[in-house]
Amino acid sequence: MRILLIGTSGQVGHELQRTLAPLGEVRGCDFPELDLADAGAVSALCREVRPALIVNAAAYTAVDKAESEPAVAMAVNGTAPGVLAGEAKRLGAVLVHYSTEYVFDGAKRSPYLENDAPAPLNEYGRSKLAGDLAIAASGCKHLIFRTTWVYGPRGKNFLLTMLALAASREELRIVADQRGAPTSSLFLAEATALAVRSIPVEGVASGVYNLSAAGETTWADFARAIFDRASARPGFRAPRVVPIASTEYPTPAKRPTYSVLSHRKFRDAFGFSPTTWEAQLDDVIRRLPPP
Repeated sequence: MRILLIGTSGQVGHELQRTLAPLGEVRGCDFPELDLADAGAVSALCREVRPALIVNAAAYTAVDKAESEPAVAMAVNGTAPGVLAGEAKRLGAVLVHYSTEYVFDGAKRSPYLENDAPAPLNEYGRSKLAGDLAIAASGCKHLIFRTTWVYGPRGKNFLLTMLALAASREELRIVADQRGAPTSSLFLAEATALAVRSIPVEGVASGVYNLSAAGETTWADFARAIFDRASARPGFRAPRVVPIASTEYPTPAKRPTYSVLSHRKFRDAFGFSPTTWEAQLDDVIRRLPPP
C-alpha cells in the first residue's frame, strides 16, 4: 500500500512513520515542503504520489495564537482537510485525520459521544470542526480520530514543559478545574496503525471515532503524576504543585473545562480499547532520553 503521511515532524506524525512502515511504502512530508495553506500544492502532491491511504497528522495547533490568526488556522485546519478529502475521493483512497475535543464547549459532565452537538469556544476549535465537516461532506472513505491533551517524548507539550520547569522552579501553579485524558503520541500512532489494518478486512464505516486515553484527570494532577514518575531519574527534584482555577491563568483562547471522550464506538469498530492515561505516561517516561 502506498501511504502519504503529512506532518512527519509533529508529535504524532513522527511516531506514525514507525508504525505505518510495516503497512506499505510511506511517503512522508511536512512544512516547508508542503504548505497546507496552499490548496494547489496539496492537490498536486496527492496526484503525484497517488496513495491508497492519506494520513494527515499536521495541523495549526497554536490554540491561543489562532485567536489573532483565525484565517491561517482555518486554511490549515478547515480548508486543507477538505482538499485532502476531495483528492482521496478522486483516487479512491482512505483519509485518516485527527480532530480534537475542542469542537465541544465542555459543558457536559459525562464522556462526550461522537454525535454530541459541537459548540467550539475558540478559533482553533472552530477551524478543526470545519475540517471535520468538510471531510464528511466530501464523500471520501475516511476515519477522523478525535483525541485530547496530546503529549509525547518529543516536540512541544505539557510533559516536556513540566520537566523543563522543574529544573528551575520549586513551585508550579497548575490549572486544576479542567478535566481530560492526557493521550500519548506513541499510543495514537500505534492505535492508528492497528485501526488501519482492519479497514480492508472489516470494512469499517467512515466517520468520527473518539481515540484518547482511558480515564480522566486534571492538569494539576497530571503534573503531579509526571513528577512522581520522573523522581526515579537521577538528580530530579519535583517542585510543589499548587492547584489554581482557570481564572487565575487567563489565556486568549477559552478552553473547555471537561474534555473526556467515550470510546465505545471505537472499541466496537476496531476490537480494542484505549489504554489508561497512567499506563501511557509510564510508557512515555520510559522512552525519554537520559537527563
